[in-house]
Amino acid sequence: MSIVKINVLTVPAEQRETLEKRFASRAGAVENSDGFEWFELLRPVEGTDDYLVYTRWRDEESFTAWMEGPMKAAHQGGEAKGGERPKPAASGSTLWSFEVVQQTGPPVA
Repeated sequence: MSIVKINVLTVPAEQRETLEKRFASRAGAVENSDGFEWFELLRPVEGTDDYLVYTRWRDEESFTAWMEGPMKAAHQGGEAKGGERPKPAASGSTLWSFEVVQQTGPPVA
C-alpha cells in the first residue's frame, strides 16, 4: 500500500504569496518521478501559519529516490540576482510519515 509524506511548513503571513509562487513555478517537478501518486499544497485557513505539503508515493523507496535526486537538485539550484539563493519562505519544517491503511475514492459513474 502507498505511503504519505506531509511536510509541515511554518510560513509567516508576509511569505505566503512567495511560497505559493515558488510551488507553482515548480509544477511538474515531482509529478514525473517514479512512484509518485499525488501532491497537494494546503494553505491554512485559521489558527495556524503552517502549510501542509502532501505527497503520496507507491513506496518508501520511491520517496527516498526522489529526495536524493530531483528534490535535492531543485533545492540546490534556483539562484537569485547576484548568484545568491533566495531566502526560504518557511521559517520551520517538520516531515510527517504515514502508511495508507484504508482508502476510498469517489463512486465510478
